[in-house]
Order: sequence, then structure tokens, then C-alpha cells
Amino acid sequence: MTHLNTFEIFLLLTILKIVVVLVITLTAVAYTVLLERKVLGRMQNRWGPSRVGPFGLLQPLADGIKLFLKEDMMPLAVERPLFVLAPIIALGCALISIAVVPFGSQTMVHVNGGPGFDLFEIANVNIGLLVVLGVTSIGVYGIALSGWSSNNKYSLFGSLRATAQVISYELALGLSLVGVVLRAGSLSLRDIVNSQSHHGMWSWNIFGGFQIVGFFIYLMAAYAETNRSPFDLPEAESELVAGYHTEYSSMKFAMFFMAEYANMITVACVATLLFFGGANTPFGHVFDGIFSHGLIHAVLPIFWFVFKILMFLLLYIWVRATLPRFRYDQLMGFGWKFLLPVAMVNILATALALAYHG
Repeated sequence: MTHLNTFEIFLLLTILKIVVVLVITLTAVAYTVLLERKVLGRMQNRWGPSRVGPFGLLQPLADGIKLFLKEDMMPLAVERPLFVLAPIIALGCALISIAVVPFGSQTMVHVNGGPGFDLFEIANVNIGLLVVLGVTSIGVYGIALSGWSSNNKYSLFGSLRATAQVISYELALGLSLVGVVLRAGSLSLRDIVNSQSHHGMWSWNIFGGFQIVGFFIYLMAAYAETNRSPFDLPEAESELVAGYHTEYSSMKFAMFFMAEYANMITVACVATLLFFGGANTPFGHVFDGIFSHGLIHAVLPIFWFVFKILMFLLLYIWVRATLPRFRYDQLMGFGWKFLLPVAMVNILATALALAYHG
């Protein structure tokens, strides 16, 4: 009976964590769109959304209601099952990867003397990094299916571009993380974060681990993976109308839109975990005596994690506001001729350095 009660509590706790993380993620997606519109507005010397609610804070709600109430158009010549399935795949894969992200310090909850449950991580998987890479790479199937099933040449060109782009940059992205895995000796995201917790920011992989080259490769490849400027060729408005979601409307279009911004948040989470110490403070153990107990001790790691993610999202917006779009041949050449060789050199240098010091 004790085991049954423990399992029930574990199940309820897991469902509660899933609901909370899902609500927070979807809210963050909505307000990332608002943040981008406001920051781009300021950079372009205009206000951005300011009419709906104080400072435009209710604009995401108004946008959601508008998309929900719009007529759901279904073109006659589409492949209906795949046309409907494509945005579900894209959004589902974008949200699933959040499940293995540790978004706070390791806080174990023990029930009836049983095994502990991590309060700030939905699933503590020992190959969490592979789960994130695998799930996010499947998301391109949604884009590929949307272009083919739309029976529209612009959509098809956009989905073909996205597929080629993901294949090209997925290699560089995966190889850029090998140096971090070699240093941590684990594929668990929690273990990778714990390996950067000893001496503040000097333990972070980007500084103490000398993975700044790996971080640069990851950042460039992640921009391409998420189809963001200057790598937004799959939805280049000047060439392809709207790319792979040209024929989509109402909530199906909104799901693609949400998937893009959810992927941005996932990219920011992984960069924070692997290169910037996750929820660890940049000051190490300096203030442990002051913040070692109480609510602040539990909340402070979440604050640092959210702050680092926010910095990455602002960098995303800054890049979009300043850099022009690549030509397609430049895009492919940059991935295969520059990022991939540099990623392999970074792995070799990291392995030699660890062998020398180990």
C-alpha cells in the first residue's frame, strides 16, 4: 500500500509539474512575441504595441483571441490529414523538449521514505541532452509535411529549404556540444549543470571550460535551426510569401508561430545549461551565508536561470533587428565549409586539453 501511495503522489506531482511548466512556457511564448515587437519598435525609433492594456501588456491576449476567432481556411487541393497534423508535430516537438530541462537548483522531495523526486525538473533523464537534440530535430517533419501537403509551390520551396537547412546545421550544432559533454563526462543536463557549480562564472563552460568557440558554433547553428534571422530563408517574405505556412490560417498558423518561439526558448535553455551554468549564480559560494535558507534560497536559482534565458532572447531580437538575410548559397556554405570544420577542430582541441590535464 505504501508503494501505491508513493506512486500516486509521484504521479500527481509529475502532472502538476507538467501543467505548471506548460502554462509558464506558453505564457513565455506569448510575451516573447510582445518583447520582440517592443524591442524592435524601440530599435527602429517607434513605440511598438502600446494600446491594448497598460504598456501594451494585453497585446498577446488580443492576438490569441484574434487568431482563435479567425476562420480556419482549408484549401481544396491540400492533403487534409497531413495538413492538419503538420502544425501539431511542430508545436508538440517544441514543447516536449522542455520536459528534461532543469530550471532550478536540485531540490529533492522524499515521500514515505521512497526515492526522491526533483521538484524543479519534470524528467531527470541521464541522456537529457540527446532527448533535446532528438526531439527538436523531429520538429522539422512538421515543416516538411506542411509544405508538401499544402499543394503550394511557395510552401514546398520553404519546407525544402527548412529541411536542407536543418540537416546542414544539425551536424554543427551537435558537434559544438561534444566539448561540453567531454568536460562533464555525462549527457545528463543536471550533471552538466552541477559540473559548473564550483567557482561561480569561472566554472562555466564558456569561461573556465574554454568552450567559447563551441558556444559561437552552437549559437549560429541554433539561429539556423529555429529559422530565425539572418537564417530565415524558409519563410523569406520577399521571395516565398510566407514560406511553409503560406496556406495556414487561424489556430493552425498560430501553432507554427508558437512552435518557433517555443524553440527559441528551448535554444536559450540549452545554451544556459551547457555554457552558462544553468541555475547557478555567477558569484559562486560568496553569498551562501546570506541566502542559504528560506524562500530566497529556493527562488534565487530560478531567477538566475530566467535572467540568462532573457538575455539570449534579447540577443535573438538584436540580431534580427541588425543583420540582413543570407543568400541561400551563403547559408549552406557557412554551415558546411565553416561551422562544421571549426566544430571538429574544437572537439579535437578539447579532447587533447583534457587528456593533457587528466
